[in-house]
Amino acid sequence: MFRISTSFFILLLILVVAFASGANADEAANIEFFEKKIRPVLVEHCYECHSSSSKAIKGELRLDTRETIRKGGESGAGIVPGDLEQSSIIAALKFDSVEMPPKGKLSESVIADFEKWISDGAVDPREAESAPAQASKPQIDWNVAMAFWSFQQPKRHDSPFLESNQWIQRPIDAFISAKLESEGLYPNDAADRRTLLRRASIDLIGLPPTEQEMQSFVQDESPTAYQDRVDQLLSSARFGERWARVWLDVARYAEDQAHIVGDDKSLFFPNAYLYRNWVVRAFNLDMPYDQFVRLQLAADLMSPDDREHWVALGFIGLGPKYYRRNAPDVMAEEWEDRVDTVTRGLLGVTVACARCHDHKYDPFPTEDYYALAGVFAGTEMLNMPLDESVEAKDGHAKDPDKSMHVIRDQKPRDIKVMIRGNVENEGELVERGFPRVLTGGEKITFKNGSGRLDLANAIASPNNPLTARVIVNRVWGQYFGKPLVGTPSNFGKLGERPSHPELLDDLSVRFMQNGWSLKWLHREIVLSATYQQSSTIDFEKQESDPANQWLWRAHRRRLSVEAWRDSLLVASGAIDYSFAKGSIQASKATEVRRTLYSSISRFQLDPLLVLFDFPDPNAHSERRSLTTTPLQKLFAMNSDFMLRQAEQLVDRLMNLNVSTNEDRIRNAYASIYSRNPDQEELLLGMDFLKEGSDEKRQWTKYLQALLASNELLIMD
Repeated sequence: MFRISTSFFILLLILVVAFASGANADEAANIEFFEKKIRPVLVEHCYECHSSSSKAIKGELRLDTRETIRKGGESGAGIVPGDLEQSSIIAALKFDSVEMPPKGKLSESVIADFEKWISDGAVDPREAESAPAQASKPQIDWNVAMAFWSFQQPKRHDSPFLESNQWIQRPIDAFISAKLESEGLYPNDAADRRTLLRRASIDLIGLPPTEQEMQSFVQDESPTAYQDRVDQLLSSARFGERWARVWLDVARYAEDQAHIVGDDKSLFFPNAYLYRNWVVRAFNLDMPYDQFVRLQLAADLMSPDDREHWVALGFIGLGPKYYRRNAPDVMAEEWEDRVDTVTRGLLGVTVACARCHDHKYDPFPTEDYYALAGVFAGTEMLNMPLDESVEAKDGHAKDPDKSMHVIRDQKPRDIKVMIRGNVENEGELVERGFPRVLTGGEKITFKNGSGRLDLANAIASPNNPLTARVIVNRVWGQYFGKPLVGTPSNFGKLGERPSHPELLDDLSVRFMQNGWSLKWLHREIVLSATYQQSSTIDFEKQESDPANQWLWRAHRRRLSVEAWRDSLLVASGAIDYSFAKGSIQASKATEVRRTLYSSISRFQLDPLLVLFDFPDPNAHSERRSLTTTPLQKLFAMNSDFMLRQAEQLVDRLMNLNVSTNEDRIRNAYASIYSRNPDQEELLLGMDFLKEGSDEKRQWTKYLQALLASNELLIMD
């Protein structure tokens, strides 16, 4: 008789659980894709003619429920999961048959989203509008819900005592070292000085050190040389430019909309850069993070007579806007964006998943979503005049080019639950308020105006278990390649658990105790021995911990598109550090300002940014994706931008007070890689430059090859 061993049974159980968890995660991701990419398009462009609220349903086609979109109409099935050819909606969107929407063909990116959605199974959480509400909902046990790790208040933890451990330089190191010891591992030696300064400089200000800065640091024998250089970098105006971009990803910053009808640009944001530049200044001034959060949600309510920080309201005011303003279904989509950006961006939870039903995994009932949506239902997006000279109507600047794009309160309002997300099927009225799992299970409602200031204070409270953890985790991830919580915008059950929970809690509490100072946090991380390790691979340790989960070495990291492009401009000597008014085109060969100042379009993103993994600005982005494609190398080899940087560097080298190619090669390596060439590299360069009759052309090809190399793109 065949018997199943206990160990085999346990293994099988683990596999089943793992499979179920993976399936749940996939389902959540597919639902999120629908809510972000598909539903808004259907609402904005299709529901007017193809929903239950249409005056006349055209083509006998309804697109407002899962059942009706699959059933289709006169042209056949609207959606056939997994089959693009049989899905008539694709042919309509491509204008291959009927033309939908009739006002104009949608962008290729939107059509691609629909193709991906259908190919992936067309997951659609919508149900028929007649679906009855649940007679009785299961009650949440708040004590059980609050026992989950991320909903508990973070606490200080005594650093593990590790006798005679001279490696430890900061409390961070004690936690890392203790975990390494428990895994039978030990940390790498410190990186060499050139590697360390390049790493710290790119991490802190997004730029490599100059040749002079490198030489000064290498020759500085002071025991505080590295600490002094870190402090200089933190005080640099370049610091805010580097770290503002991290925040702008979170805030889904953009200067226009994903859709345009004809030449109608009335919903665009010509002065969006004012918000971007405010973020830069806030980081440079080390504005306390709790204040930074409050101002972006309620600056006008915090200081009604002082407009200095009102531009911070662009956090909400620069969000997606749809045509057919004030239509219930359109406004519901906009409220969902606000709730999603605030909760995922600031709190690391996916409350927007509770729009159509109670959250399937986390303790957020549908009422929690509508309690937050009600805050934004009581506001309007405002083109506020830049000054008193601008003609205004009802507070809006008549000329959007002379305005800043913010929000303001209208009449406060609570809204009703939209059953299954359907604006026509209303349930109970929900008072504005905050999710109960974050308030100790107590129901807290907002009574002051729209509730924006109440919301800001609730998020920025030191008693909120999530806010400090989330920003600390985001910053950590930028330095180490992976955050302590691998899903930085999802601290819920479908998210990853922290790799070092006590470290995350301790660092979060100390961050708050140090005045919510982001510069304190950066300094604490960069001065740690953990951060200063070399990235050298030790094969024995690699075999034990191949993913470097326990941080026995530094991660080798590819530069972001911003740091890479800026490094090219530094190497060529062409970079312009002026604080930009307006925005630039990053891919333009003659543009030499920092990449931060690039124009960010939801409709048509700059091709250079697209090529190198810039996030979609239509929605909050928790982290950058990382791809390696032939097109990236083709850009490095053939683009006008790369050629111009090589030509600029040639001109600079030829104007140096040196007479030999050997000296010029040494200067080129110092400018590009912050190091000297070795003998083999020197000889290869000398041999290459002897070929050909056109000296400048040969130098240009040589320098373009150096600029396109992985050494410039990768940080050790």
